[in-house]
Amino acid sequence: MAYEVSHFINGEFVDSGRRFPIVYPATGEQIGSAPEGSEAEIDQAVAAARAAFASWSRLKPSERRRILHRFADAIESHGDELARLETLDVGRPMRENSRHYIQRAAANIRFFADFAAMMPSEAYPMENGYINYVLRHPVGVAGLITPWNVPLLLETWKIGPALAFGNTVVLKPAEWTPLGAWKLSQLAKESGLPPGVFNVVHGFGPQSAGEFLTRHPDVNILSFTGETVTGQTIMANAAPTLKRLSFELGGKGANIVFADAEWDRMLDVSVRAAFFNQGEFCLASPRIFVERPAYDRFVEEFVQRARSLRVGDPMDPETQMGSLIAPEHLERVLGFVERAVQAGARVATGGRRLELPAPFNGGNFMEPTVILGASSNDEICQTEVFGPVVTVTPFDDEEEVVAWANGTQYGLSAVVQTKDVRRAHRVAAALQVGTVWVNDFFVRDLRVPFGGMKFSGIGREGGHYSLEVFTEPVNICVAV
Repeated sequence: MAYEVSHFINGEFVDSGRRFPIVYPATGEQIGSAPEGSEAEIDQAVAAARAAFASWSRLKPSERRRILHRFADAIESHGDELARLETLDVGRPMRENSRHYIQRAAANIRFFADFAAMMPSEAYPMENGYINYVLRHPVGVAGLITPWNVPLLLETWKIGPALAFGNTVVLKPAEWTPLGAWKLSQLAKESGLPPGVFNVVHGFGPQSAGEFLTRHPDVNILSFTGETVTGQTIMANAAPTLKRLSFELGGKGANIVFADAEWDRMLDVSVRAAFFNQGEFCLASPRIFVERPAYDRFVEEFVQRARSLRVGDPMDPETQMGSLIAPEHLERVLGFVERAVQAGARVATGGRRLELPAPFNGGNFMEPTVILGASSNDEICQTEVFGPVVTVTPFDDEEEVVAWANGTQYGLSAVVQTKDVRRAHRVAAALQVGTVWVNDFFVRDLRVPFGGMKFSGIGREGGHYSLEVFTEPVNICVAV
């Protein structure tokens, strides 16, 4: 089946003359094409969003809630199709695009629709008799730019609060993964989202749809998830018009394993934190630090687990790890491994492209890779690789491992594994990251703040933190 993707502008599906191929990462085959948005399409989408803002922002939150719940229902009812499209987009195994994954995407819409309809307001009585209260107004037109690694989750994570709080949206999905966003636009239309409220323009970044969106004077806010250098470019583009920014950027998470950790669970958590989504995950923990008494056993058993992962056809329900996103990304990841070895590290397992029989011989498969003997200052421990590559390093004391964990420019997430509750709290509080999981990985509560420190982002989203991103607080002072 060939997928012919369209833009979605002002409630209609729109094509532009220039198109680019959609490639299935697991086979390297072209499975369709998508339109490359130009400045004209961005102008049209922003104008449609600006025009729709007047009526959408004035709707009662309960009315927006009703429409958005229909949208969430449509996402769930088309779950099998969305799961398949996500696998075709990303190359991630179908088993990871489970019903739970689709429910999480729908929950991103439902949660914020409910939150906006039921959120409290603030009032501050003064001793002299005046009363202050706070209103929340939507910011305006929101430009949403999403990455290719978990597109459905991250698209709905931004669409949900932006629309629920009364903003209108122009979404620019990653060029490597247009299928899911295209389907979301179909579901938005079917669900009765008014024309112009939700728009999708496909295309690339520099001198294409992404750059035109970030520079557009009628876009009031940009919410971006992606690579740190791209975030810096977007910030520069947005500066002349003083757009509000919310960034969730790169990561280089640490997984700190103490010797007293519950062993089998710890290994399960460590494997998932290393190799979920082929390691193409900003929240991954590719730097594993193991307390020395447990180090040798950990290396032996973790390497065995990595070797036993089933890599192959993403549509096979037994497959545990799929294909990397593109040939150039595979070569980039392999380059990190090669340079780590040149710097003195040792590959305990993996490190090579995985050759599979047809039709997957054209795919971007890589062996799960474990590297030993790397210094904490080496490139492999400092730079986001974004692939199935982890380093394992022994440590001797708590202060040492906290310093190593904090010793990168990133500060997105980390994992701490121990049975000692006091130590878990102490170490978690010392880590310079936005999220710490204790004895688990990738557990999300939509009420809590999500984002990173240092080069991992600006601001937080989630629950009332998303209010700070997508609304303008207005103080009303009344004399009584």
